[in-house]
Amino acid sequence: MMNAIPPDADRVVFDRRELNLILSTYGRFVAAGEWRDYGMSFLRDAAVFSVFRRAAEHPLYRIEKRPRLRAAQGAYAVIAMDGRILKRGHDLAQVLRVLDAKLIRPID
Repeated sequence: MMNAIPPDADRVVFDRRELNLILSTYGRFVAAGEWRDYGMSFLRDAAVFSVFRRAAEHPLYRIEKRPRLRAAQGAYAVIAMDGRILKRGHDLAQVLRVLDAKLIRPID
């Protein structure tokens, strides 16, 4: 049996609970036909989950975890393609709810 690779102390990562929340949101948007691809980056100061409509584009949204901001505005943020911070906070589930409004559309 293989052991899991130990986390790199020099990088910020999403834990299993955080990834479950993010991938649950991602799955709803994929099912709705809105999102088609994602990418993850694990950097020294942030973990970033980027969402794409198509793989060759700039990300529509970035979901970021920045532990250094935990005591101030909160470690989690959803950032739009143009760089606007749509929501920031301490609770990832609450921060991700800003995206739910994007799924609600009037029926013609």
